[in-house]
Amino acid sequence: MRLAVYQPEIPGNLGALLRLSACLNVGVDIIEPCGFPFSDKALRRSAMDYIHAVSYDRHADWAAFRAARPGRLVLMTTRGAESLYDTSFAPDDILLMGSESSGVPDAVHAAADLRIRIPIRTDCRSLNISVAAGVALAEALRQTRGFPC
Repeated sequence: MRLAVYQPEIPGNLGALLRLSACLNVGVDIIEPCGFPFSDKALRRSAMDYIHAVSYDRHADWAAFRAARPGRLVLMTTRGAESLYDTSFAPDDILLMGSESSGVPDAVHAAADLRIRIPIRTDCRSLNISVAAGVALAEALRQTRGFPC
């Protein structure tokens, strides 16, 4: 199981995703460009002391990411047709989170093998990216018995 983040815009959210992934022993793929100055120093600051506990790869763009990670891509999106809880996950899935303000472009949306939504109230737009990733990873790891403990 891996978590991929498409062009993250908010350093604090990326830090929360890195900490989440460290705690759950899930690798992270960061698909650039980011919406903030992204350096090793900024990465260490946003992930705090968890940076050494998480396995992450940076990819220059979408094409570089897909070349490096050709597995089944599960896009978490408010436009998803299938509920998270009706989805069967596999241990080698890659859960893809879009950027905070715009999600992913149509071409990336179309490239996903699955497009999944987390059921929420109809009068609410979406969850925070790190909260949504936590919910999705918890369900995927529960199904695949992939929790670290």
